Amino acid sequence: MSGYEALANAVILQAVRDWRDACRILKSYPENFSEEQKRKAVERFFRSDWFGILTDVDGRLLLRKLQEEQAS
Repeated sequence: MSGYEALANAVILQAVRDWRDACRILKSYPENFSEEQKRKAVERFFRSDWFGILTDVDGRLLLRKLQEEQAS
């Protein structure tokens, strides 16, 4: 794996962690504006052209899987 690929993977994994953390906090504090903004920003990232440049992973599918994970 090249340095570029490792960095791209790290960026995506951090986005997943940020999304999960925001959702966890929002379960306890649904009015938390900053966490809601963070969650929305990460969701926009998953749907963005930038995400597609970083990886061949389908960002919309990844988001759907994360949402399913949260629902269970």
